[in-house]
Amino acid sequence: MADRSPEETTREREWVDPPESFAEQANVTAADRDAFRDAGWPECWRRPADLLDWDRGFDAVLDDDGPMRWFPGGRLNASSNCVDRHVAAGRGDETAVAWEGKLGETRTYTYRELHREVNAFAAALREMGVGEDDVVTLYLPMIPELPVAMLACARIGAPHSVVFAGFSADALATRLEGAESRFLVTCDGYYRRGAALDLKRRADNACVSVDHAVEQVVVNRLDDERRAGDHRAYADLVAEHAGKEVEPVARDAEDLLFFIYTSGTTGEPTLVRHTTGGYLTHVAWTSHAVLDLGPDDTHWCSADVGWITGHSYAVYGPLALGATTVLYEGTPDHPETDRLWEIIERNEVDVFYTAPTSIRAFMKWGEEHPARHDLSSLRLLGTVGEPIDETAWHWYRDHVGDGECPVVDTWWQTETGGIVLSTLPGVDRMRPGAVGKSLPGIETAVVDEMGEEVADGEAGQLAVTRPWPGMARSLCEASGWGGRRTREVDGGWQYATGDNAVRDADGYLHLLGRADDVLKVSDRRLSTTEIESAIVGVSGVAEAAVVVGADDDAAHQSEIHAFVSPESNVAGDDALRERVGAAVEAAIGPIAVPNAVTFAPSLPKTRSGKVVRRYLAAIANGEDLGDTSALRNPEVVGELESLLDK
Repeated sequence: MADRSPEETTREREWVDPPESFAEQANVTAADRDAFRDAGWPECWRRPADLLDWDRGFDAVLDDDGPMRWFPGGRLNASSNCVDRHVAAGRGDETAVAWEGKLGETRTYTYRELHREVNAFAAALREMGVGEDDVVTLYLPMIPELPVAMLACARIGAPHSVVFAGFSADALATRLEGAESRFLVTCDGYYRRGAALDLKRRADNACVSVDHAVEQVVVNRLDDERRAGDHRAYADLVAEHAGKEVEPVARDAEDLLFFIYTSGTTGEPTLVRHTTGGYLTHVAWTSHAVLDLGPDDTHWCSADVGWITGHSYAVYGPLALGATTVLYEGTPDHPETDRLWEIIERNEVDVFYTAPTSIRAFMKWGEEHPARHDLSSLRLLGTVGEPIDETAWHWYRDHVGDGECPVVDTWWQTETGGIVLSTLPGVDRMRPGAVGKSLPGIETAVVDEMGEEVADGEAGQLAVTRPWPGMARSLCEASGWGGRRTREVDGGWQYATGDNAVRDADGYLHLLGRADDVLKVSDRRLSTTEIESAIVGVSGVAEAAVVVGADDDAAHQSEIHAFVSPESNVAGDDALRERVGAAVEAAIGPIAVPNAVTFAPSLPKTRSGKVVRRYLAAIANGEDLGDTSALRNPEVVGELESLLDK
């Protein structure tokens, strides 16, 4: 890649145009976007619904007379849309799922093979007594049996509830109780950094602590020969029902497809329910329009399927479009820090979708790792989960995308079901550090505490001001919207997302993090994202997180404690500490300069790569950490505690 002058670099950091070669082949053109908008709302969502096969056509796009109903009268089956129709179209021998195991194993499922196993397990579930609307809980790591079980449940009209395999027995019990689930699919255990963990024992402990009987199906992942307990073996059930075909149950568009819980690592879990027609339309269209996926693509969304990102963009979105989806059981730095690039090279991945925290970790490990691998198959990069700063954005594009791949910075939530904010990769100019605009068919605003729109350049809370197909049922259970985190403003409704943002003069949104991720310093509220972006802009810094270190209510101010992870071969010393302070002062002002900077080997993260600031705040204040089992790297909290004890 040719060297760029400082002037060129500055211009590039302002605007980056999509490559002409990408725009020429993009699924969505400027004309498509304009036609979408010209169709008017909500009729504009009719064309995305045409990406799916409907057993019965819908009577209208939206019925908002009472609780919102998307595609009323329509009937379809998610499993059939993700598997059957691709086999029927003659694509049965094409790869649906490419799995990379923790110990280096690989498995692939063609669409025909996926169809057979989904049918066999659907028949087994039905034989066990699972019927329509019975909730099946799936407590599994990233193994192929997880999407198989999801699709088998969808096939027979049984909503699934996927619980992240890193959660404790108590967390699983809470979710079994909340969903009133009488069926559990789990496994004997799984591997974490080469060590085998006993998942079956956790599952057993959870089942005995709920008030109703739970029937278990157990996948053999560890070749554990224990057969004690009252459960059915997954492999035996699939073998017994091999060759059986289960007619997909036509579900009403408003029938539930799955339950999922939010905030498991940061607070009390909240149950979110997504329906079949609206959700599947939303994730299929955004996979098509934003991730630019089609039947010839291999797509890797690195999120765990235990989170909504994995549901939408590792399973339902890519499979609905007939693409190949890559699943990886392990972590990005085990056994070596180039593990991800090896997987991309071997599978010739076209589209890679990951979290900014992961990208900052890649930066820390060094550009030499992606440079050792042939990543030329990549044509689009995506980010999800939190705002991405300019430095990480350019590193990602330069060192993973060879300076050519468009980067779609996406914003959405468990409650939205799918992507809400993003650029369209073949149409829109990219602005590093800005997520982009609302997607066609979706309206958002930056508002104050009263719900009134604020001026461009002024920070406020991001609100969605018009219904969208992927919206959770919790947002529309009363007349109109009227559900959780919604409010009426001047005769209309808003969904308060809980995230802060700024809209610039060009209409692009810059996300500032959660509204509750703020620090109160001398009566001024500062966004953690603002401070962290300034810190990671310092040469030699890979990632950072800031928390409230100490609070003096009488003085109405907080001390800012920054946890900073330097790049490899960069010393965490007083010189770097001074540069961090200077960068924050220059970007925001002396009021935001951290009172304490702790250099950390890594930061505590979920399996999907999000930094969990709750643990950092507890460490900074000497508080009890509580359960750390859901972390991808629980050992790091002990290291950080030791650093502060010195």
